[in-house]
Amino acid sequence: MEKLAEGFGLIEGPVWDAERGLLFSDVTFGGVFCLAPDGTITTVFEHRRGIGGMATHENGGLLVSGRNISYKPFSGEATVTVLDRNEELGNVGYNDITTDRQGRVYAGSLGSSPVFDDGREPASGDLYLIDIDGSERIVAEDIQLSNGLAFSPDGSVLYHSDTRRKIIHCYSVADNGSLGEKKDFAITTRGVPDGLVVSTDGAVWVALAGGGKGVCVFEPSGVLRETIDIPLPMCTSLCFGGDDLKDLYIVSGPEGADSDRAGSIFRYRSDIAGLPVAIAKVKIPS
Repeated sequence: MEKLAEGFGLIEGPVWDAERGLLFSDVTFGGVFCLAPDGTITTVFEHRRGIGGMATHENGGLLVSGRNISYKPFSGEATVTVLDRNEELGNVGYNDITTDRQGRVYAGSLGSSPVFDDGREPASGDLYLIDIDGSERIVAEDIQLSNGLAFSPDGSVLYHSDTRRKIIHCYSVADNGSLGEKKDFAITTRGVPDGLVVSTDGAVWVALAGGGKGVCVFEPSGVLRETIDIPLPMCTSLCFGGDDLKDLYIVSGPEGADSDRAGSIFRYRSDIAGLPVAIAKVKIPS
């Protein structure tokens, strides 16, 4: 386990970009950053707090979550809203997002902010699908705190963390992107489930927030395979990267540490490669 970087707030949304390196966000202090293979950290986008999930887009930029789902071009052009929140319907923003093989985007909405005090009682959210043509629809409901999202190797199953319930759910996936019945895949007993990824053997790797101090790895059956420790209590998310996708990047927040800028990035060398995450291909509004 190597520590590659520190000095951030709540780090989230790690995405591996083969051309740039590890992209990640700082939820509390704002911004998107890039950790290059040589260890250099640069600022990709300034400002914008609350980005809990990101995905690269075929147009050359990032889709980011937060108060809405937006497209931010790497060129520095104007940010474009792709999917807005709707507070009248109890949707105050979005957290983790992922893409399927077709480039469609799944985004978990929030009924209340898990980080910033908006005066609301904790409330459930939904899971949205943004299709290639830019249309959107709800494909799952009643997620108390939506977090990690990732697909099985054949794309037939979607895994989804519900942090407040301490459950990783799973859904069968139809050809049109719609989801079947929400089922329980695994329950965490050490901390609560946050971000998650899937490896080529079908195992589900889950970041353990809430004092979980690491990552738990579940077999495709839902049986716990192993637990990987990090030196900080608040493990928020993870992604596979490197040329062979065997470098597991694990990110953390400052909760339980002695500084509000204790958020760090760790790297763990895995024997198993992670699944590549497809780039988003959803239509960007003009």
